[in-house]
Amino acid sequence: MKFDTPAGQNPIDRMRVVGQPLDRIDGKYKVTGTAHYAYEWHDVTERAAYGHVIGAGIAKGRIASIDISAAERAPGVLAVVTAQNAGKLGKGRMNTAHLLGGPQIQHYHQAVALVVAETFEQARAAAALVRVDYRRERGRFSLSREKDNAIKPQGGETPADSAVGDFDSAFAAAEVTLDATYTTPDQSHAMMEPMASLAAWDGDQVTIWTSNQMIAWGKGDVARTLGIPADKVRLVSPYIGGGFGGKLFVRADAVLAALGAKAAKRPVKVALHRPLIANNTTHRPATEQRIRIGARRDGTITAMGHESWSGDLEGGGPEVAVQQTRLLYAGEHRMTKMRLATLDLPEGNAMRAPGETPGMMALEIAMDEMAEKLGMDPVEFRIRNDTQVDPEHPERPFSQRQFVECLRQGAERFGWNRRQATGTVRDGRWLVGMGMAAGFRNAPVMKSGARARLDADGRVTIETDMTDIGTGSYTIIAQTAAETLGLPIEAIDVKLGDSAFPASAGSGGQWGANSATAGVYAACMKLREVIATRLELDPATAEFVDGEVRAGGRRVPLAEAAGDGQLVVEDAIEFGDLDKQKQLSTFAAHFVEVGVDAHTGETRVRRMLSVAAAGRILNPKQARSQMIGAMTMGVGAALSEELAVDETMGFFVNHDLAGYEVPVHADIPEQEVVFLDEADADSSPMKAKGVGELGLCGVPAAVANAIHNATGVRVREYPITLEKVIAGLPDIA
Repeated sequence: MKFDTPAGQNPIDRMRVVGQPLDRIDGKYKVTGTAHYAYEWHDVTERAAYGHVIGAGIAKGRIASIDISAAERAPGVLAVVTAQNAGKLGKGRMNTAHLLGGPQIQHYHQAVALVVAETFEQARAAAALVRVDYRRERGRFSLSREKDNAIKPQGGETPADSAVGDFDSAFAAAEVTLDATYTTPDQSHAMMEPMASLAAWDGDQVTIWTSNQMIAWGKGDVARTLGIPADKVRLVSPYIGGGFGGKLFVRADAVLAALGAKAAKRPVKVALHRPLIANNTTHRPATEQRIRIGARRDGTITAMGHESWSGDLEGGGPEVAVQQTRLLYAGEHRMTKMRLATLDLPEGNAMRAPGETPGMMALEIAMDEMAEKLGMDPVEFRIRNDTQVDPEHPERPFSQRQFVECLRQGAERFGWNRRQATGTVRDGRWLVGMGMAAGFRNAPVMKSGARARLDADGRVTIETDMTDIGTGSYTIIAQTAAETLGLPIEAIDVKLGDSAFPASAGSGGQWGANSATAGVYAACMKLREVIATRLELDPATAEFVDGEVRAGGRRVPLAEAAGDGQLVVEDAIEFGDLDKQKQLSTFAAHFVEVGVDAHTGETRVRRMLSVAAAGRILNPKQARSQMIGAMTMGVGAALSEELAVDETMGFFVNHDLAGYEVPVHADIPEQEVVFLDEADADSSPMKAKGVGELGLCGVPAAVANAIHNATGVRVREYPITLEKVIAGLPDIA
């Protein structure tokens, strides 16, 4: 199905199943332990052995020698895999670093060996016997030190620079100006389920049961790395215990499990132990951002400039922290720039809402500071600078933009009019303040396919390699099929996360739900046509209602079309250029109230509200959960999350959940989410957009702005830890 014109009236608009707050159909499996996660496939192979990964003990240099002899003689050991005996390996298209290092070491904890044994304990014990002699080289581990050597990145989907008008002249002439620098730290995805895989060979074909968000990408990169045809690789990943972008791409566990299984001639399972993950896998890179805003005294922005510096391994890309600034606010004269420094730290890559999250951590503090300079309410300042067109390309409107309505409803619901002057509200020992920030995240779409099967009993099975990262893919796909075919959701079976199924959009970048359900819709519409034709009914006028097909005065049970067998169809949604003609984005307004301990500087979030406009909400119950999870992640980004860099040795010191702090929902007493009514016909036949990342974008700045309102302390360096607050607190009376 080609989607190249805005969606008209279609079966999804009935909203009998789609749009309803239904429970997750996979929930019962997850709470009973019957959902198969990557490390828990106990019944698909026999005699699975265990692999233990050894990570490099240096950040940059070479392996001079590696002695595996003692490990090979250890009890239970079946094989030891290194770059020396693994054969020629390639590198995945999506990987910056090689997943098995040696002799060259590109970053700390890069995998250098896998020990395979009968038990996990034997593998771990034998791994301690491997002796690696390194030749350390001088590395580059500090963004601030390498900033002056940063270059304009080439290639990539997002241009490094943009310019409209004459920013320098407009900024110099502005009546009110802001020029400030903000920093965001390296951050870890910190998902609950580690990267894990079970691999088994059948002749020259390998099956890997793994934890991966993008099955088609993963299959291709496994094949490239191992140097085998893609049709010899099968990836299976029906349940994923969190990803946040960290599982978009194949990691060392999958490749090493395959290599270990080949070497041991047995199925092998590998899980990256928690202390290895932060340095071995990807992370969100740190940024330094300079923001300059010029405005008239009435609050109209005349000049908007945003420059960002970030670092990555050689061959990597920048954190695209300026992308929301190109679209969010009006302003005739504009400039954005991104610069990339080469660092010898672990690979930087996508983490939930890459670009917009760290970018808005800076931009939305800057907007708060500018409002303060102007003597304007922060909400009104943002409303004053709303735009209904792409500011860099005014001929290109937004498909839908209810940003102002988000702001106004949020302010009213939150009681923003009760906000007091900075540093004036006390509640015992607590200094109390309110803050807000905009939320913004683009809504991309991607080709997505699915297969639909109608059985003789009237049940429909949907097969697609789409994944479920805890966000409810099973349920919204079942809702889509049920709505399109006029069936109850109980009559739909959904099978996900298998490369044997049609390739989908996968789970990532807020494109997954909208794209994947659109692909399922395409397959179901094709099935409708086949069913109607077989029943000798007019496909153009046939109605699918309550398990029947109705047309021309006839009512025929859906199941009759299958006869004694199955009807099987396959289709994909392919998107035209509507997203080029119009800008597809989602919007939110985040409001936060904090209490800051006047003695210690401790910050506690008392309540939060997010009002969002994100197209049709396919399942409000699931979407609310996603928003709340993202809002909580935003609180973590504001107050605690930071991968601490050892700038001498080149690694993240706090590489374990024992030291990497993440808030939980119980830390925040009140969290409310409101979705505005919206259906975007330009986005897809579903008229949805996605909400998975919108709830995070802007939240850290809302927390920072609330802290400022409570205390008068303005922190521009995340995370906002105690020592950054306490020095500026007022004297205790």
